[in-house]
Amino acid sequence: MNEAKILIAEDELIARENLAHVLSQQGATVTAVENGAQAQAAVEKYQYDVVLTDMRMPDISGMELLQFIKAKAPDTEVIVLTGYATVDNAVQAMGRGAFQYLAKPVRLDEVSLMTQKALEKKRMKEEVAMLRQQLGTSGSDRIVGHSTPINVLKRQIDQVAAVGCTVLIQGETGTGKELVAKALHMGSPRRKNLFFAINCASFNEELLANELFGHEKSAFTGAHSAKKGLLESADNGTFFLDEVGDMPLSMQANLLRVLETRKLLRVGGTIEVPVDVRIIAATNRDLLSMVEHGTFRRDLYYRLNVITLDVPPLRKRKDDIPLLAGFFVNKFASVFKKKITDIDDEVLNILSGYAFPGNVRELENLMERAVVLCNGKVIRVAQLPPDLWGDKLLRSTVPASPIEFDDVVSLEDNERRYLRWVLEQAEGNKTRAAELLGLNRGSLWRKMKRLGLDN
Repeated sequence: MNEAKILIAEDELIARENLAHVLSQQGATVTAVENGAQAQAAVEKYQYDVVLTDMRMPDISGMELLQFIKAKAPDTEVIVLTGYATVDNAVQAMGRGAFQYLAKPVRLDEVSLMTQKALEKKRMKEEVAMLRQQLGTSGSDRIVGHSTPINVLKRQIDQVAAVGCTVLIQGETGTGKELVAKALHMGSPRRKNLFFAINCASFNEELLANELFGHEKSAFTGAHSAKKGLLESADNGTFFLDEVGDMPLSMQANLLRVLETRKLLRVGGTIEVPVDVRIIAATNRDLLSMVEHGTFRRDLYYRLNVITLDVPPLRKRKDDIPLLAGFFVNKFASVFKKKITDIDDEVLNILSGYAFPGNVRELENLMERAVVLCNGKVIRVAQLPPDLWGDKLLRSTVPASPIEFDDVVSLEDNERRYLRWVLEQAEGNKTRAAELLGLNRGSLWRKMKRLGLDN
């Protein structure tokens, strides 16, 4: 949260001070006020990344403050806190642009996590704005990598982007499926229009329907006016449905109708609204298996699966790890205003030998951590998590019985043979050999000299 500017509007003193304390501890610059009028004055004067507001305050409500903020600073994310949580209020708050709606008493760790997610969303919006300034390049240029699997994917993106057909993106969590969707959008004739993304796993069925299709006035309690859904707002643009395999079956039927008729029906509506939007869906699940088990509609599967793009996991594109690591280090060095110029070769060796179950997202998090911990100009092994370079990981690559002897040898010869074998396993890298042996580099060098292995 470094350099994030956060405003808290909360009339309860203890709650206000607790929220301010926990967010300040994470590096944010926090302004805390006790009523809506003070919050409005602050928004008029300063630009905030995130606002946390109580729903009930003595002068104006959190809902009124939310509307004021979205009118004055639409890019500011708003989190609504309330002790009177209802589905209707949640729908109303989300419909008016709130990032999230939390019921009191809130857990401070939950608030912290939600604020971080709101900051990530704001950062993503800023990145999209930057992409719009780079319209001269093809969409695939935004994907970092030059390995064979990535080059194949880039060619597919450039071939499919301009066509306008529905695309299904498949890949493990963290491989960059949304980045591929954005590349398709930026390489298409729709690139000057909006790109909307929604994670189907983040909403229950009622909220997802309202977000996607919107609602008519009086469609439910609290629906005081008609509201466009995201699909309608993305008219002439691109709509990205992430984790489409988590969409409820009833919603799948509604989405299928949009794909077939290019029309949608708002919640509580009776008149169909025409929409011209390109649908791109993504999943980390086996949709065909879900079709066979009846948890995903077969007709929707074939509608989405016009073109399928498979995003390779990071373990199958290890040639890209140094390039990606350098890209993320540069990115976060700029964010945290650090002058980092290089990554130690041993760091790259360790990263290249790691399986990365979290894929590119995990690598990005590792590099962010490394930049935060780095006090010099070079990223070192010490800035990686210990479980990545400690004995557990390194020793897991060493066979249990590396050397067999045909005759009895002296203890010194035994030690010499074993040390020579360890050096071979470490490919001559003395730092890694020392770690395998549980020694520091100086002790290893003295032992090698004593045994005649220093050359």
